[in-house]
Amino acid sequence: MTLLHAASREALASAELKLLDSTEFDTLGDDLLAVVGLLSRESGLRRALSDSSAEPARRTDLVRRLLADKVAAGSVDLLESVVSSRWSNPRELVDGIESLARTALLVGAERAGRLDTVEDELFRLGRIVAGDGELERMLSDAAAPVAGKLELLRSLVARKVDPTTEKLAEALVAYPRGRRAVEGLEELADLAARRRERSVAHVTSVVALTEPQQERLAATLQRIYSRPIALHIEVDPDLLGGLVIKVGDEIIDGSAAGRIDALRRRLAG
Repeated sequence: MTLLHAASREALASAELKLLDSTEFDTLGDDLLAVVGLLSRESGLRRALSDSSAEPARRTDLVRRLLADKVAAGSVDLLESVVSSRWSNPRELVDGIESLARTALLVGAERAGRLDTVEDELFRLGRIVAGDGELERMLSDAAAPVAGKLELLRSLVARKVDPTTEKLAEALVAYPRGRRAVEGLEELADLAARRRERSVAHVTSVVALTEPQQERLAATLQRIYSRPIALHIEVDPDLLGGLVIKVGDEIIDGSAAGRIDALRRRLAG
C-alpha cells in the first residue's frame, strides 16, 4: 500500500480499532475486498465517498443505500465509520479499505492458528511467480481479462493452499492497483509476518536449510536484531556456497559469490 497522508492515517487507525471488535473476520474481509473491487471500477463513487466537503451523513447514507442488502450488517457498519472519517483523496480511501480487508483476513487466520501457513504459502507463491517471467507477465497484465488471470492463478494453486492465501492472492490479481504480481505477493507475505510482530529475513542459500539450521539461524538473527525474525528462504545454486540474508535494507552476504565479487571490486579499485 502507498504511504498515506496524515488525515488518511488517522482515519485508517480509527477503522482498524473498530474492525478488531468484530468476530466475523472472514466475512468482513470478503465484503471489504468486494468493495475494493467496486470502488476500483467506479471513479465517481470513489470521489463521492471521499468528498470531505460533503456532510458525513450523506456519505454514510450512500453506503447504506448501496450496500445494505449486498454485504453483512457488520461490514456496512464498518464502512459507514470509514467513509464518515476524512480521507486525503479518493485513492487513499480505497487503499484504506483494502488494508482493512487484508487485516481482517489475516486476523481471522491468526485466531484460527493458520497465520504461519498463510505467510509461508504467500512467500512460496511469490517465489514461484518470480521464477517464471511469462507467468509473472500474464498475472500482472492490467489489460488482460480478470477472469483469465484468475483462472491461471487457480490452476497454479489448485485448491492446495489455505482459503485466506487464495483470497488474498486472487484479490491482488483481480485488483492489482499498480502492483505487479511478485511485488504484491511479497507485500502480502510481509504483512502476514508483521501481523505476528516479526521482522522478515529474506534468506538465499545454495542448498535447502534443514529445520535445525533454520532454527539456529532464526535464533542468531533474533539476538542480532533484538526481535523475532521470520525466515523466508530461497535456494540459489549460483551462490556457490554460504548464505545471503536481507533484513529490511540491510544485507549480510556470506556467500562465496559475494566474497568473490567483493574481491573483484577491491582488485578493480
